[in-house]
Amino acid sequence: MSTSLSLPRPRLAGLRIGILAESDFVEEEIFYYQRRFLEEGAEVVLLTRLWGQPSLTFTGHEQQASLTVSGDLEKLDYAALSGYAALVVPSGQVADRLRFSEDVSEPAPAVDLMRRAFRMPRLLKAFSCHALSLVSSAPELVRDRPVTCHNNLVGDVRNMGAVYTNQDVVVDGDLVTSRTVAECHLLARAVIEQLAPETEAVA
Repeated sequence: MSTSLSLPRPRLAGLRIGILAESDFVEEEIFYYQRRFLEEGAEVVLLTRLWGQPSLTFTGHEQQASLTVSGDLEKLDYAALSGYAALVVPSGQVADRLRFSEDVSEPAPAVDLMRRAFRMPRLLKAFSCHALSLVSSAPELVRDRPVTCHNNLVGDVRNMGAVYTNQDVVVDGDLVTSRTVAECHLLARAVIEQLAPETEAVA
């Protein structure tokens, strides 16, 4: 008599997670997110400002590993964003590079993306380490919200009106923040735990 084992359905099956990318990313962090979210069944899309190119290849901070990105964050209007369950802004220099605007009178496209994302409460936003610097020019997005961040960013976060919380990971509804890249596994776990109930409710 043979018995077949029924494997549990991956918790994030059918969900799409976007990860922002640029040069000087932390290799271990990005690769961990890709692997961990894929393990849970999610589709992982790398996103950046492509500057009119079909793709760009970035270099990591520690091992100079290469990362080719073809997802264009400037194409993520509200309709496109509705196809995502979460956006992750990693540590390293990703946020600092993506907040660059060649015209200082206009916000960077990644900042506009964050403004759209924060208007969508069902879309989870996750920030690691220095990543909250991406929204420094849009402080209203995190004003009065509990967050954590790298120690070097605490003053900036408080100036943005956010409530700094001395914890490794802070979850506030659709906003997840972590202290440093060393907590990337905790950030990923928090994202998975926040998204999993949605898939379980549908099942």
